[in-house]
Amino acid sequence: METQARALLALGPGAVLLKGGHLPGGDCPDLLATAGGLTWLDGPRHPTRKTHGTGCTLSSALATGLGHGLPLHQAAARAKAYVARAIARADALSVGRGHGPTHHFHEFFEGQTE
Repeated sequence: METQARALLALGPGAVLLKGGHLPGGDCPDLLATAGGLTWLDGPRHPTRKTHGTGCTLSSALATGLGHGLPLHQAAARAKAYVARAIARADALSVGRGHGPTHHFHEFFEGQTE
């Protein structure tokens, strides 16, 4: 991931965020790369098949944090944490079949049965 992140940075963007959700193992690291260096955003892997849309959700959460004026590293860390919680709560939803969606509204349903 580090090699790919550096190669993408060399193409000209100010930052690159790579997801590690498809890596093997019990962890799910994402990598934020900027001209200032590499930052690993670590997190546990949650055992669920309901992970459809995690990339779109991560990028939307990141854009929202930046829109609220958060520094890039803080916005990325918050976005990663939000997606991790949405994945962790995904099995509480009963929608669709196969690789279902994460639970985007988990914060509104804490302590309730969906």
